[in-house]
Amino acid sequence: MLIGVGLPATVPGAAGDRITDWARRAEQHGFATLGVLDRLVYDNYDPLIALTAAAAVTHRIGLATTVLTAPYRNNTPLLAKQLASLDRIAGGRLTLGLAAGNRDDDFTVSGVDPAARGKLLDTMLAELRDIWGGAGPSGLGPAPQGELPLILGGTSPAAFRRTAQYGRGWIAGGSSPSGYRANADRVEAAWQRHGRTGRPHLMTLLYFSLGPRAETLAQRYLTDYYAFSGRAESIVTMALTEPSRLRAAVTAYQDAGCAEIVFMPCDSGPDQLDRLADAVL
Repeated sequence: MLIGVGLPATVPGAAGDRITDWARRAEQHGFATLGVLDRLVYDNYDPLIALTAAAAVTHRIGLATTVLTAPYRNNTPLLAKQLASLDRIAGGRLTLGLAAGNRDDDFTVSGVDPAARGKLLDTMLAELRDIWGGAGPSGLGPAPQGELPLILGGTSPAAFRRTAQYGRGWIAGGSSPSGYRANADRVEAAWQRHGRTGRPHLMTLLYFSLGPRAETLAQRYLTDYYAFSGRAESIVTMALTEPSRLRAAVTAYQDAGCAEIVFMPCDSGPDQLDRLADAVL
């Protein structure tokens, strides 16, 4: 089981130097991956810029978009250039996680029809493959340092199909271990239907908050971040607020077939990172 941690780039008020310090400390602790979430209409850092800052102050830890909402960034050559530039700066450490997204306001502000996001993502996936395979616009570069690992998110049949058609694996946005296993079975069934060999790399995101104010910090952040969804309170109850629950989650998701967990913070305090390392590494 690989254990990653998210940058606190979506925690409102996180100072810029907190992002880079967090990245350094995560690498020193030995986490496998630094993840980052993607929102446009929110008080957060752009995920690609946050990961570039992390790349500049680290050397070994993997970097991953977990996940990037590609369709509202509806300029595939520009996105291809940004992603390849990040991967080059990071020395080939980028894993690209993409999904169709579910925040209509992010699309509206971008001038993109949210109802078209699935079709747009399919088009962008094919275009990214062509661009990085040498069939894109003449002179467009750089290319990623190597083959860019692609992870798809979402729980629709289309998301599972995209995983099998284009991806190296699939990432869940948070669920129970039993719900995770059911969706992982759907991913693996799609994988087999598309004639893929081996097994998909299965990942999940889980929220955590630790320390004396753990539940307060989790509720403050998650109720704000998920206010649009109508289910913020249920998401709060899923946040892991005790070390024993974190360790139990690692075991349960491993048993459910998960190969990598990225724990997403509800607060940007460096003690959160240190407490997480003590609990799960």
